[in-house]
Amino acid sequence: MNRRATSLLLSASLLLGATAAHAALPEEATLYKNPQCGCCDEYARQLEERGVTVHIVDDMDMGEIKQDAGLPYGLGSCHTLLMGGYAIEGHVPFEAVERLFEERPKIGGIGLAGMPIGTPGMPGPKREEWNVYQFTDQQPSPYMTL
Repeated sequence: MNRRATSLLLSASLLLGATAAHAALPEEATLYKNPQCGCCDEYARQLEERGVTVHIVDDMDMGEIKQDAGLPYGLGSCHTLLMGGYAIEGHVPFEAVERLFEERPKIGGIGLAGMPIGTPGMPGPKREEWNVYQFTDQQPSPYMTL
């Protein structure tokens, strides 16, 4: 096989692999946030770049949304995303979100407490490891570290 054909095959394989990674995400999501929070809007924009239509709701009681989602007390962030039967709390890196939808575990959702610098929607370089947790009925456990 010549170099050009090998290069074309490699490029096609990489494109198909990238498509497959994003194909697992649901088509739509609802993001609940405070109306003044711009980082939440940026998270939604980056999720839309991955092919998800994001409906933003900024006039709901966030405490009630988090409680209904089964979020563990003290592990909240600035927004809650409901997507594909899961709650995703905060600026969870998309690698973890994609893994969630590839594996589809029987959990309530995943989250990343606080608003860590360098995560999707948060400006700046990554400064520390991100400990993404999983939860069901307000009970957290480790999911993955990035």
